[in-house]
Amino acid sequence: MLKSILACCKVYISESRNRTALESIERAAKLFPLAPIINKFEDVTYNRVGYTLVSELDPVPSTEPCHLTNAVLAMVKAAFDTIDFQLHAGTHPRLGVVDHICFHPLADASLDQAARTARFLAKDMGSSLQVPTFLYGAAHEEGRTLDSIRRMFGYFKPNSSENQWIGGLKLDSLSLKPDGGPSHVAPAKGVVVIGATNWVGNYNVPLLSSDISAIRRIAKRVSGRGGGLPSVQAMALAHGEDVIEVACNLLDPNKVGGERVQHEVERLAKEEGISVGRGYYTDFSHEEIIKRYLKLFEERI
Repeated sequence: MLKSILACCKVYISESRNRTALESIERAAKLFPLAPIINKFEDVTYNRVGYTLVSELDPVPSTEPCHLTNAVLAMVKAAFDTIDFQLHAGTHPRLGVVDHICFHPLADASLDQAARTARFLAKDMGSSLQVPTFLYGAAHEEGRTLDSIRRMFGYFKPNSSENQWIGGLKLDSLSLKPDGGPSHVAPAKGVVVIGATNWVGNYNVPLLSSDISAIRRIAKRVSGRGGGLPSVQAMALAHGEDVIEVACNLLDPNKVGGERVQHEVERLAKEEGISVGRGYYTDFSHEEIIKRYLKLFEERI
């Protein structure tokens, strides 16, 4: 019988147009069948792909890598081998070839177990792949937030016209000491942010407009930071011709979910005279992820 101490890892990579690179990354993951990819979400406009992997965690703390960290490390190495951050362009902000990695506890796993796994990966990745790694959430000793790291690097400000991010980080040195890896940035790799939190949902709402200023006002009013919905982070991102999305992180989706965000965006957009499309999640719920993981192994028996 499968243990119920499971963890999920979401890996966000700054590429969705280079099929050769994506195939290489996915081949690397398949070398670790006990940590399968449960979901893949690609967005060509953003030039970004998100992978969700699940595996058992050892109930006893160990100094050895687990299936999940082995699989993720292999994917990251494949990404570095096939993607040059300096050549990247898209309408989603990013800090590196591998922009963001987050561990979430599932089933009977604890947040401490997920955090321990994140810290192990950050140290291993930093030393073996020579990339600066930065911890956040429960993985960081002071509980530093993801958005605080991103703000220090100017993550939310497009560095090119048409609300795009093009090329690598323009940094001579790091103002923030990395938790793993070197203190300098390789332009072709960038940096990696790695964390551990309870479940976070991602819900994007398309608005039929090219007025980025208006959509930014809506995003700010939706977000908790702007006095809107608690536990919601939101930003406005161009998503094709005459479409801008309000892209949201739902930090407590059981309290504030996609439907509530949808209704609030529609209310605020009506004030601006802007039409709103139907929003969407970029991943399954954590319950569905567990269900799909268990079903996958039932089919293998």
